[in-house]
Amino acid sequence: MDTLPDIGSFKARYDELSTLMAAPDFYSDQRRASAISREHQKISNLIEKTEYFSKLHSEIDEANQMLAEESIDPELRALAQEEVAQKTARLSTVQREIILLMLPPDESNSRNTVFEIRAGTGGEEASLFAGDLFRMYSRFAESKGWTAELMSSSVSETGGFKEVIFLISGEDVYKSLKFESGVHRVQRVPTTEANGRIHTSAATVAVLPEAEEVDIQIAPEDLEISVCRASGPGGQGVNTTDSAVQILHKPSGMQVYCADERSQQKNKIKALKVLRSRLLQKKEEEERAKYAANRKGQIGSGDRSERIRTYNFPQNRLTDHRIGLTLHNLPQIMEGEIGELVEALQRADYEAKISELLKKS
Repeated sequence: MDTLPDIGSFKARYDELSTLMAAPDFYSDQRRASAISREHQKISNLIEKTEYFSKLHSEIDEANQMLAEESIDPELRALAQEEVAQKTARLSTVQREIILLMLPPDESNSRNTVFEIRAGTGGEEASLFAGDLFRMYSRFAESKGWTAELMSSSVSETGGFKEVIFLISGEDVYKSLKFESGVHRVQRVPTTEANGRIHTSAATVAVLPEAEEVDIQIAPEDLEISVCRASGPGGQGVNTTDSAVQILHKPSGMQVYCADERSQQKNKIKALKVLRSRLLQKKEEEERAKYAANRKGQIGSGDRSERIRTYNFPQNRLTDHRIGLTLHNLPQIMEGEIGELVEALQRADYEAKISELLKKS
């Protein structure tokens, strides 16, 4: 591959940003100035690498012309061949660097992230697995210096979760974990299984970028808010007050229930945060659907067949079916050591975007 997509639009944007930066009042808004400066530097880097790419291309052409001459000295031929090999390899590397700079940024990458994990097929074993996934992501967040805050939960009779919603806050959380959305399947012998038979269960994971009020405007008249007494495990103080909050967003039909806090107001704030994040995801999915017939990473219904990943405990194996990656360190993974998996999914995403961009060049 020795071609590049056209960067004419980037050069035009560079000129536009240069004009803005030359204005006398440019630094009057520090936040805006910082954002513009970062974009200007990124495009400057892109243009410099493009010029270097063209220079390498010319030098390879000159060396190939030299090699085409029959009278070339054998020693010079060997040097020219070595130069062509080295610069061709470098050309490929620079091309990748340029295309990565051309990829549009995901504006949600730096956001905090709302996780929703629900037990799917498999009864009580599915709820226990949902609890294991919650623990896995919480441990990973802890290892990254992030914080995990429980938003809402429904505990099963065996101590797992029918549903658990939590917020992970930190730097680039959504960028790291956005590919976790989907159906996770587990194969293992449940603690309740007396005959040692392997069971297959599933849990669904939804990963939503946290939405702020400026992202999603919700009219008060679009909400139907009701309060009730919290039920299930949670402590005497929770269960004897009308602290649980359920919010119905009438235009979309979305419902959010939150009862983990003793304060009705705190439950309402958490429920609204989850609702805004769901609405933001819906909005982003609708935008993406305009450009792609099939959305990637759909959550599905929680059935065993709609899986993105399998956790096979008897074989100590995790397989991500989207990228064909298999790892054999399942105990460590369940303790939150998912960095290798996260990085592999990010690389695969970059590769797909690079391939798509090259098709257009």
